[in-house]
Amino acid sequence: MDINFNKNEDYNKLKVTELKTKLLKVYKGGGEKRIEKHHAKGKMTARERITYLLDSNKNSIEIAAFAGDGMYAEHGGCPSGGVVIKIGYIKGKQCIVVANDATVKAGAWFPITGKKNLRAQEIAIENRLPIIYLVDSAGVYLPMQDEIFPDKEHFGRIFRNNAIMSSMGITQISAIMGSCVAGGAYLPIMSDEALIVDKTGSIFLAGSYLVKAAIGESIDNETLGGASTHCEISGVTDYKAKDDKDALDRIKNTIAKIGDFDKAGYNKVKAKQPKENSEEIYGILPEKRHDQYNMHEIIKRLVDDSEFDEYKADYGKTLITAYARIDGWAVGIVANQRKVVKNAKGEMQFGGVIYSDSADKATRFIANCNQKKIPLVFLQDVTGFMVGSKSEHGGIIKDGAKMVNAVSNSVVPKFTIIIGNSYGAGNYAMCGKAYDPRLIVAWPSAELAVMSGNSAAKVLLQIEKASLLKQGKKITKKDEEELYNSIKSRYDTQTSPYYAASRIWTDGVIDPLDTRTWISMGIEAANHAPIEKKFNLGVIQV
Repeated sequence: MDINFNKNEDYNKLKVTELKTKLLKVYKGGGEKRIEKHHAKGKMTARERITYLLDSNKNSIEIAAFAGDGMYAEHGGCPSGGVVIKIGYIKGKQCIVVANDATVKAGAWFPITGKKNLRAQEIAIENRLPIIYLVDSAGVYLPMQDEIFPDKEHFGRIFRNNAIMSSMGITQISAIMGSCVAGGAYLPIMSDEALIVDKTGSIFLAGSYLVKAAIGESIDNETLGGASTHCEISGVTDYKAKDDKDALDRIKNTIAKIGDFDKAGYNKVKAKQPKENSEEIYGILPEKRHDQYNMHEIIKRLVDDSEFDEYKADYGKTLITAYARIDGWAVGIVANQRKVVKNAKGEMQFGGVIYSDSADKATRFIANCNQKKIPLVFLQDVTGFMVGSKSEHGGIIKDGAKMVNAVSNSVVPKFTIIIGNSYGAGNYAMCGKAYDPRLIVAWPSAELAVMSGNSAAKVLLQIEKASLLKQGKKITKKDEEELYNSIKSRYDTQTSPYYAASRIWTDGVIDPLDTRTWISMGIEAANHAPIEKKFNLGVIQV
């Protein structure tokens, strides 16, 4: 190990420590005082409910933990989007659980809350996973109702998805463990089965105050829509639970009786740990995003037994395509090579850049994986496609389009890990969020943007200078430096993996050592959904 390895290791471990510190803050939801008030009502928190529900001896992954991070400051913030979502196991069966966090604005729905709930339902639909809703919400956050209520991807889409999942035979179970009001009342009742916790759970289209205002009727919330009312009079709910744990135990018992599912049939053998030490990833990955490293060494520390079969190893070297196994699952890996390489003509090619030969190789490999029914894993550290007259004359746009076409039309499940750079059209070709990866996560070292902060700041600086000069203002060298630093600082904030995660452009920021778990659980989830379409590239220019 050399001095650079040690420097990289220190830097990346510090990044992971920062990640874990941020997560600990997120896990507190609305804060200790609100948690205490929640407990005083005899209720468990959203995270406590999920922990109790999921099998403790199995892995789980949290979706969009950083949703809302740094957003809505003028409204007091919305930690984790006011809802906790995990994929885990209940009585050995893989499920996705959605729990409103009532310590955050009484579980009210912000715009990001709606987006996060829709992401959970998208995962359930794509993978045909049973979904459990633990409801404890005051409904739409009224000061922002215009951003959550009327549009296609807003609040109403939740109930449309309930209906779609029901028609697909996807199990949906709801437990009303607190407030469930107005339009939100439809979610549990559109589920297959609905439980309600006595004395703490309530469900109605309008609460007692609104009823009084609307029709002049005086009635308390418990009589209006409590557990006894809906289990004994209206028949709206199916089971009455005495407390949170009783409700969660009933869910466990129900899930335990669900029959087996049709499988997609992805290949799996007994898992092996990588031979190479996975923790060495911290030392291999460089501190600076423009520095070179060998992606082969990262792959060796992610795949079973550190073994992979490289496809077209000597062609299109700025992309690595390889067959391997992760936690026993067969996978096809498409990864950006981040060191400078030579092509067959002896010409130098920049690491992290996609050339025509690389794009051609990736297109063929993706087609092969679809033919063989092998899930795809994309390891992103890409600065984009090669530019310049030589590339343009060589048809880089055509070759890039073929690769994007293959990614778009792929029918096997895709999983994307953003390791480093994720810039411009490179993000698209390497299966960015717009290309429907089943799961997409970033390492703390990731950057997502149209271009790097340095390049963007230079472009934006020229535009800003031109604007100021038109106004007759003189710009000194010092002014120019200050303006550049201001622009770059703002742009760098937007390229952060946490900025992307807060807006659910990714499903989270993870420790590199958790990558195998995410991919393995993702493929296991995808195995619930047999492939129903054939791979077809459509019309492409050969």
